[in-house]
Amino acid sequence: MKEHINRVAVIGTGAVGCSYAYSLINQGVVEELVLIDVNEAKAEGEAMDLNHGMPFAPSPIKVWSGSYEDCGAADVVVITAGLPQKPGETRLDLVAKNTKIFKQIVSSVMKSEFNGIFLVATNPVDILTYVTYKESGLPKERVIGSGTLLDSARLRFAIGQYLNVDTRNIHAAIIGEHGDTELPVWSCSSVGIEPLQTVLEKNKNVNKECLDDIFVKVRDAAYHIIERKGATYYGIGMSLVRITKAILNNENSILTVSSYLNDEYGHRDVYVGVPCIINRSGIREVIELQLDEKEKEKFDHSVNVLKDIIKSVQ
Repeated sequence: MKEHINRVAVIGTGAVGCSYAYSLINQGVVEELVLIDVNEAKAEGEAMDLNHGMPFAPSPIKVWSGSYEDCGAADVVVITAGLPQKPGETRLDLVAKNTKIFKQIVSSVMKSEFNGIFLVATNPVDILTYVTYKESGLPKERVIGSGTLLDSARLRFAIGQYLNVDTRNIHAAIIGEHGDTELPVWSCSSVGIEPLQTVLEKNKNVNKECLDDIFVKVRDAAYHIIERKGATYYGIGMSLVRITKAILNNENSILTVSSYLNDEYGHRDVYVGVPCIINRSGIREVIELQLDEKEKEKFDHSVNVLKDIIKSVQ
């Protein structure tokens, strides 16, 4: 008989938090899901709405609106609360506003004697994951940001469309800041088990410029979506579920998330998007890719941008 009940607490019932909760239920990932929001009525309404679809869920899940006290028994606390990115505003413009909000949230969670894993999605995610790590006092392995997982998914989708190959067979990653200084790691990309560059060389109808165009569209995807519908939430909601599954199922899966660097890639005391092995303990290992010279230069720049912002937060 199973003794442990997997519980996830979601802080913030806006579009991202609810997209995550909805995806979590539809994939039957947890046994308990608690929704927490400063607007208690909103959280209660969302819990009611989700519960009404439970007869169609793949497995029974207890869903309710709760408080920070419910985080004490949670395996994962997912933070999606904070002010959203407005049209024309970069993710980094949000740093001062959301840092203040996060300090209050993390302090409240830790008062519940929470001892699980923090998963951060609010932007600027790399900075706010660092804030969560410092404020919580938890080991770095148990504080994770969504990082560039969604960016990498967008890249895989775009390459798959371009080559007419199932996006699940595209292996490519974007690393660095989840934002304007991120970069694709073309040198480590592949289609199935064949290097991407080899695939492109075989196809006379494509060239290097096609990759540049694909990356720019991926990098700026959030801006285009926000311009059209006001916010992005489905993609990040499903990305958060993927990380949650890797944690709760002890998968040892490789995902590109925001992780604390401790001399990996020649940097330390910063959270940034890099491939990591994720399991029940959180980040088991940071995978250090062999970047080419240009990629290393761009990654260093991205990290230094984040370090400068962290200094301003401190």
